[in-house]
Amino acid sequence: MTFLRLNKKSQMAAAIGVVLVASLLYFYPSKACQFPAIYNFGDSNSDTGAASAAFGRLPPPYGETFFGKPSGRYSDGRLVIDFTAEHLGLPLLNAYLDSIGSNFSHGANFAASGSTMQPVNAKLYEAGFNPLSLNVQRLEFEQLKDRTEEIYAQAEGSQITSNLPKPGDFSKALYTLDSGQNDLHYGLMKLTMKQLKESIPYIINQFSLSIEKLYQKGARIFWIHNTGPIGCLPFFVITTPPKREDTDQSGCINSYNEVAQEFNKQLKEQVSKLRTQLSGVALYYVDIYTVKYSLIREANKYGFLSPFGYCCRHYGDSSLRCWEKEIRNGTEIFATSCSDPLKYISWDGIHYTEAANKWIANHILDGSFSDPPVPLGKTCRSPGFSN
Repeated sequence: MTFLRLNKKSQMAAAIGVVLVASLLYFYPSKACQFPAIYNFGDSNSDTGAASAAFGRLPPPYGETFFGKPSGRYSDGRLVIDFTAEHLGLPLLNAYLDSIGSNFSHGANFAASGSTMQPVNAKLYEAGFNPLSLNVQRLEFEQLKDRTEEIYAQAEGSQITSNLPKPGDFSKALYTLDSGQNDLHYGLMKLTMKQLKESIPYIINQFSLSIEKLYQKGARIFWIHNTGPIGCLPFFVITTPPKREDTDQSGCINSYNEVAQEFNKQLKEQVSKLRTQLSGVALYYVDIYTVKYSLIREANKYGFLSPFGYCCRHYGDSSLRCWEKEIRNGTEIFATSCSDPLKYISWDGIHYTEAANKWIANHILDGSFSDPPVPLGKTCRSPGFSN
């Protein structure tokens, strides 16, 4: 009754307060989400073995820090997606294409190194990019879902379903995506800056189509990374040193990062549009760019060496890259690792070390860099999701 005696201005303020409280309760459930599974899409930033299974196993010293051997990851250890799974209390994701010993009961990883958001045409393929682009990864997911539902309908409770997700879990799962870096990489190799910027709307549209298709298949909760500061990768800074006028205060290639920022701007706008178009969807846009750039800008502060150094290098007098191997006198030789990967941000000039990936994960999982700013463990808003 007291509310009725307030003036209109006070009533408005009180009403806004009620809405804000309701919104907070909506975004922050009283208990942490119990996601039954994660389905991940992307490139080498989150590939846990797809490219390695499809195109040949990665050589040592990949995987040396955590797994003790190559694990299909383009790092010395775990990736951000691995720390994400651990944070949610789930097993590390197996690659969908890895048929040896894989268990998909808690999700699957469709990310593949060298893949793009846009479908791969002849030019992209000739430039060395993976045909397992985002649209193909989405088709792989659809096959997993459809065949899982068929198998459960025919043999629920049998041993054959033990390594498969439960059909009802697909709509309650978390869908993560980290893609786009290779689209920009290709453009920087083969297009003018003007052409590359003009291609961004098409790439973003391909992203949007994939999200819509996943939504139609029941996906409701999305955790979407933007692309990182590509102009800070040692691969570019060292192999193609920028002109002084194109170098920013951190030593990165300014024009490359400007392209990444434009890509991220359009990606964020598209995520906002999708929120209005797709009923009941929870889309979280995660600003990986800012987190990674902060780490690079203040590498020493956080206990790392020069951000443009990298750990896995050539072997002896060879120009061997970390992901390559050679045969000399009938013996396989591999690139060699530094003595302390924990001190490096970059593992091989393109990909991050486990230490850097852990630092990045620790800074994004609490929601500080996501829009809306919600911790990952509190993002379960999907209709029908119960805790």
